Formats: sequence, C-alpha cells, structure tokens
Amino acid sequence: MTVRSAALVMSLAAIGCGTAKSKSASSAPSTASVQSIALPGAPADGVLMDYIAFDRAHARVWVPAGNTARVDVIEVGSGKITEVGGFPTQEMERRGKKRTVGPSSATVGDGVVYVGNRGDSTVCAVDATSLAKGSCIKLEAMPDGLAYVASAKELWVTTPRDKSIYVLDAATPGTLAVKMKMSFDGEPEGYAVDDARGLFYTNLEDKDRTLTIDIKRHEVTRNWPSGCGEDGPKGLALDHARDWLFVACTDKVKLLDAGHDGKELSAIATGIGVDNIDYVEARHELFAGAARAAKLTVATVDALGKLTAAAVVTTANGARNAVATDDGTAYLTDAAGGKILVVAPAARH
Repeated sequence: MTVRSAALVMSLAAIGCGTAKSKSASSAPSTASVQSIALPGAPADGVLMDYIAFDRAHARVWVPAGNTARVDVIEVGSGKITEVGGFPTQEMERRGKKRTVGPSSATVGDGVVYVGNRGDSTVCAVDATSLAKGSCIKLEAMPDGLAYVASAKELWVTTPRDKSIYVLDAATPGTLAVKMKMSFDGEPEGYAVDDARGLFYTNLEDKDRTLTIDIKRHEVTRNWPSGCGEDGPKGLALDHARDWLFVACTDKVKLLDAGHDGKELSAIATGIGVDNIDYVEARHELFAGAARAAKLTVATVDALGKLTAAAVVTTANGARNAVATDDGTAYLTDAAGGKILVVAPAARH
C-alpha cells in the first residue's frame, strides 16, 4: 500500500440554458466545474472501472481499478490517493477482445469496505480506517455489485452470469461466510437497500423487470416491469423517506412509487450510456452519468415526484457510475482516460 498525490486538472464545463421538463435533459441555467484525478500507473489504454463507493464516515471515494490490481482510495477535498494493492487479476476474452480484469466493485460496511474482484471471484474486506487489506472469500461465480445490508449484517453480492445473488454473513467485521445463494430466472443488475422497511431492490436486466426482495426471508415479494426496453434496467437508488425508487435505463431514469405498486411518477432523459446512479436524499438530487452521451445529468425531484434537470454537465466519453458527496459533488469513472472526474456543483444564490 503506497500513497501518492493526485494531480488535479481543472476545466470548466459548458452548460446550456433553458427550461427543464420532467422527461427532458435540457439544461438549466447553471455552471459547474469539472476536475480530473489521474489514477497512478494507469496504462495507455486506460483503467477498467465499474462500481465505485463513497465512504461518508472517512470522506473517501473507493475506486476498484481493475487491470491495475489495485483499489485507489481518494481523499475528498485534497484528491490524495492511497493505493491498496495485492488484488489478483486475470486475462479474459469478451466479444473477441482480450482484457485484464481485477477488482471491480466496492461497498461500505461496518468499519470495513468490501471489494469484489472479477480476477479471482473473491470478495475481500479492507479496514476503512487503516486501509489494510484483510481476509477474502472466494465465490463460485464472478461478483458484480456489492451491497451492505446493515439491518441483517449481511453483504449481498449480485452474480449475473450465474443468475444469482450470494448472501454473505458479515456479522463479524472483516470476516465473511456464505449464508445462502438466491437464484433467479434472469440476471441481477443494480441494487438498493431499504433497511427500515426490510427490503432489497434489484433488476433483472435481461428480463426488463425490477424486483423487491424481503431481507429477512430472502424471498421476492414484488416483480414490476421496468419499461426500459431491450437494453433493460441498470442501476437503482432510493428516496427512503418518500419510499420512491429510481430505476436507470440506458438513456433515462424513471421514478417509481415503491409504496404504491411501482407506479411511475416521472422520468428524465439523460442521453445514452447510463449504468449505476446515485441520489443525495438531503438535497433531493439524482446523479446520472451517461457514458456514450458524455454528460452528467443532475436532476432534482419535488414533493410530487417530478424530476427536473438542474444541470447537464459535459464530462468525457465513457464517463459513468457517479457517486455523490453530501454537498452534491459527483465522482465519475473515466475508464479510457484512466481518471476519476470530479464535478463540483454550481454555487447557489
């Protein structure tokens, strides 16, 4: 584990003006700054990145940096990077192209951050304070998304290639054991946890469905059509207080009323290439990075469930999977550039 300082490169993103509508990503009057944090040792062809995580307790963004065999931990504010190394990688072929895969997902637990690794199908615990890598558990399927379920002290791991979710016992921080495996008739993609109501949400990407799973019983209780079309639903986020569920499609985000049979309240266009999304509940702001459209849509949601674009920020081709801090600063993966993009919100008057 080594420590380096990240170079922050500042550029201003141009943002258009206009009146935003609930189903349009037209820009609202605003300005925002875009910085880039170069990941150390990034190969010329970039860094494979998927799910990143924000640890609010320690003000750090965790970036599993796939083909580099590391997780890069970024200090919010300073941009300093600490490298947590020692993660196995392997070369795989997909769609006729070879690539090296490794750590690809992270989620914050109780005093630890869990890291999923496609390189050896393991999930490892890393101390959230010291950043010391701890024990790992090997699964029979390649991990995709990770979600810590605090109410049950469990770690849920989506394994879409196996059409399953593994439920791991995380009662002892830093130690994991397989509790059970849930199987589905489709590929789980995305996750959101409602501890207060005892519910876990995921999508079946290849079936265009959104599922509600009872956390205690580990059973599917509701199964809604996502309405995303051929490409299926992607990421999920929750407004816990209002019991609303955000469902990302590849070119838009829908808001469903989870407390009333998944009724669609509104939707907002984002441009093509959305995967995972984030929501800062205290600000009522949704963050959706569209990789192919090269833009970040920041949308507000009102008390009636209407989504409105507050800002549309030019990012970079391939930039996606935003996580946001409490002040509305978004961090996005820029795999091709081997960077993390940092989008700071416009000053509010």
